[in-house]
Amino acid sequence: MFTGIVEEIGRVRSLVQRAGGWHLAVEGHLVAQGTGLGESVAVNGVCLTVTAREGDCLTFGLAPETLARTNLGELTAGAGVNLERSLPANGRVGGHFVQGHVDGTGILLRREPDGDSLRIAVQASPELLRYVVPKGYIAVDGTSLTVIEAYPDHFTFMLVAYTQQHITLPGKPVGARVNLEVDVLAKYAERFLAARPAQAQ
Repeated sequence: MFTGIVEEIGRVRSLVQRAGGWHLAVEGHLVAQGTGLGESVAVNGVCLTVTAREGDCLTFGLAPETLARTNLGELTAGAGVNLERSLPANGRVGGHFVQGHVDGTGILLRREPDGDSLRIAVQASPELLRYVVPKGYIAVDGTSLTVIEAYPDHFTFMLVAYTQQHITLPGKPVGARVNLEVDVLAKYAERFLAARPAQAQ
């Protein structure tokens, strides 16, 4: 479990295919501290398991489902990625409950300055937007954000000056793909309500 509060921007060392699978190596001084083999780290919002460690470099295995559903397969050496260690049992939930289970990707539509903040619009599929509501939560590349407006084909949010300096999103070009995870509570509520008519019969 994560909270969507990015701890640092890591740098991709490599993304290679070997022994029948893909392996992502990321350098992150802060996140590597105290992180051992088998532990979970969110990389651009994707919960990955550490399979190797060498100093400040962590290596993760990428499953075919991960490559198909996220933007991790597009990473190149030197690219920045948002990193967050899993939430300790006594930790603060500074953002919202983020599982690291990306639902799909969206497209960065526009980025407009508003004072020292940035107003950003992201295009997404109707299947994801059904769970997006104004003032609700969404994780974009692993960053916990508050939705401003929700439309049939996109949603908007704001980045304050501090957040802009600590995540990768402000540096991405329009048209870039971003990982999206909707609020899991909305999906549970939908499943519960859908089952109610059957139970009443």
